[in-house]
Amino acid sequence: MAAAMLGGNAIGAVFGELLRVVVEVTKKTIMYKTKLKQIQEILEFNIPILEQIEQLNKKLDRGNEETEKIMEVIRNGKTLVLECSKIRWYDYWRRPRFTDKLTELEGSINYFFQTVMPAITARDTKILRLEIRGLMGSGSNGRIDGRNVSCAIPESLVMPVGLQVELAELKMELFKDGVSIVVLSAPPGCGKTTLAGLLCHDEEVQEKFKDNIFYVIVSKNTNMEGIVRALFNHKGQQYPGDFRSDEDLVYQLEQFLNSIGPSPILLVLDDVWPESESFLEKFVFQIKDYKILVTSRSVFPRFGSTYKLKPLNYEDSLTLFRSSAFLPNQSQDITDEIVVSKIVKGCKGFPLALKVVGRSLCGEPEEVWKTRAMELSKVAVILCSFSRNVVSGFYNQQFAMQHDLLRELAIRQSDLEPIEGRKRLILEISANNVPAWLMEQNQPSISCRLMSISTDEKFSSSWFFIQAPEVEVLVLNFRSKNHTLPEFIKKMEKLKVLIVQNYGFFPTELNNFLLLGSVTSLKRIRLEHVSIPPSAFTSVKLEILQKITLYMCNIGQAFSTSTILVSESLPNIMEINIEYSNDLTEFPIEICLLTKLKKLSIINCHNLVSLPNEIGKLVNLEVLRLVSCIELLELPNTIGGLCNLSILDISECLEIERLPEEIGELQNLRQLLMMGCSSNCVLPSSIMNLEQLKEVVCDEETAILWKPIMLVCKNLRLKVQKEDINLNWLYNHRS
Repeated sequence: MAAAMLGGNAIGAVFGELLRVVVEVTKKTIMYKTKLKQIQEILEFNIPILEQIEQLNKKLDRGNEETEKIMEVIRNGKTLVLECSKIRWYDYWRRPRFTDKLTELEGSINYFFQTVMPAITARDTKILRLEIRGLMGSGSNGRIDGRNVSCAIPESLVMPVGLQVELAELKMELFKDGVSIVVLSAPPGCGKTTLAGLLCHDEEVQEKFKDNIFYVIVSKNTNMEGIVRALFNHKGQQYPGDFRSDEDLVYQLEQFLNSIGPSPILLVLDDVWPESESFLEKFVFQIKDYKILVTSRSVFPRFGSTYKLKPLNYEDSLTLFRSSAFLPNQSQDITDEIVVSKIVKGCKGFPLALKVVGRSLCGEPEEVWKTRAMELSKVAVILCSFSRNVVSGFYNQQFAMQHDLLRELAIRQSDLEPIEGRKRLILEISANNVPAWLMEQNQPSISCRLMSISTDEKFSSSWFFIQAPEVEVLVLNFRSKNHTLPEFIKKMEKLKVLIVQNYGFFPTELNNFLLLGSVTSLKRIRLEHVSIPPSAFTSVKLEILQKITLYMCNIGQAFSTSTILVSESLPNIMEINIEYSNDLTEFPIEICLLTKLKKLSIINCHNLVSLPNEIGKLVNLEVLRLVSCIELLELPNTIGGLCNLSILDISECLEIERLPEEIGELQNLRQLLMMGCSSNCVLPSSIMNLEQLKEVVCDEETAILWKPIMLVCKNLRLKVQKEDINLNWLYNHRS
């Protein structure tokens, strides 16, 4: 059935054909069943994504040039799977070669959805912005404040649970004579955006308004000019250019709406904020058959009719929760239905909460479900305390890192106390709109232990001053091309943890790194999606720093020697984690001088080719994880120098064809993980010298390598991972 759904488009047809062959071969063969089922799950999971790609390409009038390469891989994959079905038991010698090829096919599909498609999406977003600007005329400066505005109706693939009656009622209200504006009001996470999208796709609405349906996500940062430009662009009309005043802009909008009449017009303004009444007034005109649908957490009584969307009833809530908490073919028999009922009731009928909580519990043991039920009883109290006119809004943005509701839960919990008494202070700054109390001469005394500051792309690098000497954890979220660490960090004498997160599309240049040398209590640093300055970790002394985590960062020469040796700048570092670093091709030799290092993890660094011989100098290293470093060719012979190593993980290192003879010198090695490694990997005879080795974790194919050794090493336990199919990476981007 899944394959049939994909038959109507180019890339979908190719993926669908592979899926059909995989399903058929999996039923008929015993060999490769684990690997084939993994590929089947990935393909089935991504069918909606592929459909959306094809639909968007058609709307954007874009071809499939970027996907030609993966389509060729998939076509070859079909041939490979068919060849696998022909392998017989007496062709046992051929099996490892085909196992490696299937692993490579799976890796190519994963890479396409994890790396290629996000890059294409980011590129298309930029192109759309340029195309909009190109239609503005030579007199325009091309600037759109706020988010990249579009008027396209959001896709609506299926009828969501519990909105059939609401859709009919909302449509009836909108179609009433004399009603020009309908405000769809509800707390965040109730489904306002979903219902508005369903309305736009309704057959009667489509028949009435035809091509004059405009859907604009207003949100907090979008301005009037950006919306008007998008409306002109959507109809293929030349944008007149900049205007001297808002009055000129409003007049031009009215002329535009009159020009596309007398056909009926529907303008949907999604996610309008409470303070936006004057903003709404600019869209109100006395034009026949001109209707406006506003979605908001507020009611705006001055603008006429209001439709209040209620949370889901218990039955619909239970249905929605189960659809998220259980996979299609998974048993829904939970031993304690009372726990399920508590969780569903704790979500208070909010569709977003039901889906998020359901997904988080999928596949978890019953103890986790019970814990979550207790947690929700507390969250529910916070939800109930929200004023419907104060609670934060919802915007439907594909790459949003957090939903406003989830963020507002934390903010609301923090806001229950005065600033002076808060243990957690969460600040969200749009552009340069800094809270007034921060700019006062007599700034309130801040005693919080955790501080989180989020800024957007319009925030200037001129930081305000905050005096918060008690802060122990500082989180900086931003979305600018360049980000400067604030000077007030110097005054945070108790700061132990610094987390810097960029939630934009591309890595951000991080500046003012030197000031961290003034923080004498800093123990942990986590950097996400940033470009680290050269010699960043050797230009300052971080004498008590114990842990560094670099996630999706451009590392470059961050550890290269500058004025200070790395062993002097990081004398007490004990753990370094590097994940998804695309520019890491050779491991920094300088890290090998950090002799107190106990844990080193290099995960999903797909371009890492080699490790230096100097790695053998890490004599205190206890854990070494080299996971999914798919281009890593070998382990250096000096690995035998890691005399305290107890855990070695080389899972998914596909190119390692043999372990070095010196691995037998790891006399403290207790666990070796080799899931997804080549089934042709050669194990040296010295492996039997590992007297402390208690457990080897591998898959069914790799287990074959160890069976002869098991006959000699009686105390060795072989743990075979079977069909552990986990697709969380498709929607979770943090480890």
